[in-house]
Amino acid sequence: MMKKSGLFFFLMLFSVLTFAQSKDEQSVSQAVEKLKKAMVDADKTALTALTAEKLTYGHSTGAIEDKNLFIENIMNNKSDFVNINLSNQTISISDNVALVRHKFDAATNNDGKPGEAHLYVLLVWQKQAGQWKLLARQAVKQPADAPAK
Repeated sequence: MMKKSGLFFFLMLFSVLTFAQSKDEQSVSQAVEKLKKAMVDADKTALTALTAEKLTYGHSTGAIEDKNLFIENIMNNKSDFVNINLSNQTISISDNVALVRHKFDAATNNDGKPGEAHLYVLLVWQKQAGQWKLLARQAVKQPADAPAK
């Protein structure tokens, strides 16, 4: 009887821990989707709410933006996303930090010039006051021979 109780307790604990991890992963995934939508819609309120005050936003060109410049460049169409497609996303959570990697493909219209972006992106999210906030982003260009997925 004691062995069964111990096994039951272990299985319940494992289930609770697994569920909690899944819940955080789902919350981070939802935050990524909200960020994507806010970038396409140029939604200043959402961009402000989703990003940390100490945001560092790295582009594949080497340009680095803080929170204010990141939002300003979206609002003034220097970074104008017509659509964004994310694929091959992975989420890894450690305490209050989430690492998100994905393939980022977008149609752009930066400064009125149509273009495309094909990147690999690393996002660093931090849970602040119960909400996931984008703390850092770094992009690199996809190699020309990268497999299409």
